[in-house]
Amino acid sequence: MPRLTIDDLKKLREQAAGTITLRSGAARARVTIHMGTCGIAAGAREVMAALLKEIEAQGVTDVIVTTSGCAGLCSREPMATVELRSQAPVKYVNLTPDGMVRVFRAHVLGGEVVTESALAAGCETTG
Repeated sequence: MPRLTIDDLKKLREQAAGTITLRSGAARARVTIHMGTCGIAAGAREVMAALLKEIEAQGVTDVIVTTSGCAGLCSREPMATVELRSQAPVKYVNLTPDGMVRVFRAHVLGGEVVTESALAAGCETTG
C-alpha cells in the first residue's frame, strides 16, 4: 500500500473543497474518518477517497467530511463516525471503500444506521 503523502492530502482537500460545504451551520451531517497511523495502515485513505467520490457523484453539498486521529480501537480500523443533526453519533468499524459508500447512502442520505458495521451510538448530538 502506498504511503500517504502531503500531495495526497492536498489532492483530497482540493477535491473536497469543491463538493462539500464546510460551514457547520449549513451542514446536515458530518462524517469523520479516523486517520491515525493505524487507520491509514488499515485502509482509511481508500475509505475517505471512496466517500469523497460518492459525495461528488451524488452532488451532495451539505455534508462536512473531516478527519481525526486514532480513536483508540486500532483492531477495528478503518473507522468513521457519522453525525446527523439532533441524533447521536454512530461509530462504524472495519470499513472498506464499498462499506463506506453503503454507510453514506443508507445513513447519511437515508437516515438508516447500517447495523452490521456500527460499533456504537454515542450520547452527544450535533446541532
